[in-house]
Amino acid sequence: MSRWFTVAWVAFLFSIPIWMTDLYFLHILITTGIFTIAAISLNLLLGYAGQLSLGHVAFFGIGAYTSALVSLGFDLEISDSYTLVFDPQPVWLAFVSGIFVSGLFGWFIGKIAFKVRGAYFVIVTISFAEVVRLISLNWIDLTEGPMALNNIPPFTLGVPGLWEQTFYQKIPNYYLVLVITIIAYIIVRRLVLSRAGRAMIALRENEALASSVGIDVTRYLILATIVASAIAGAAGGLYTHYIRIVDPDIFLFIYTVTMVIMVVTGGKGSLAGPVVGGIIFGILPELLREVASPEVQWIIYGVFMIAIVFFLPKGIVPALTAWWADRFKSDGHGGKAVRDSR
Repeated sequence: MSRWFTVAWVAFLFSIPIWMTDLYFLHILITTGIFTIAAISLNLLLGYAGQLSLGHVAFFGIGAYTSALVSLGFDLEISDSYTLVFDPQPVWLAFVSGIFVSGLFGWFIGKIAFKVRGAYFVIVTISFAEVVRLISLNWIDLTEGPMALNNIPPFTLGVPGLWEQTFYQKIPNYYLVLVITIIAYIIVRRLVLSRAGRAMIALRENEALASSVGIDVTRYLILATIVASAIAGAAGGLYTHYIRIVDPDIFLFIYTVTMVIMVVTGGKGSLAGPVVGGIIFGILPELLREVASPEVQWIIYGVFMIAIVFFLPKGIVPALTAWWADRFKSDGHGGKAVRDSR
């Protein structure tokens, strides 16, 4: 049942550009998909490794800036007598570079931050995000500071001289984001269901017990951070080549809060949770915009979020999964689902 539901859901998502005529709503779906990818990456840390990172937007921004700079090219003054000139590179290579650099920073922060736990870890991640934001704001020779990097080339795929596809329009960008979302989901799913994923879950449930049975705590936490950071970097790269402009505001704390909301309300520690939470809280503000003033929108948004947390403390997906399991139980003989008589 679950497999067929997944296939039907993916088929529905692929069909949207066929019948969707409102390009603005398609734009909303694209940006929602990008932040859903970031939420999927945060869920690996928060939901499975049990580590709350409130600086996750840093990896999103690092991926965006790296991809933009590599695709645009830049001059970096090493000393008074030497300047490194980096020529513009193909966008696909810039995108991969953003993923690699974000993962590298994830490894670096993991090595430092996982020496502490709890509130101290949260402080380290927030501080890292703020440091990166200040660097992007003040290193004007490289990042243009508050003036922003603009004229960033759109995503391009293909073989030079044979075939190339440039993602100028919204429909190609929608399919690109959808494919990357599916790939990110599959990567996290395979990791979670592997031996490393089981070790992460053991750490989340009881770190002391996991350590006592020989699980290398730091090793698996760093692995989770690297993978989560790289996926967040991919989301940042998609964002910068779709919007085609990037400035220090990409490191704003509200983006991390948005990712956390998507994960927690959808259901942390569930594979589909960030996807469901991302879709709901990505589209909800736009739906409210049509019926309420800005002040009322935020009130409704907040009340809806509080209601989900209060009535569905484990999130939407775990609650629906539990309801389905309670409603349709196996009869124990033929393995067929029968309706509970209650």
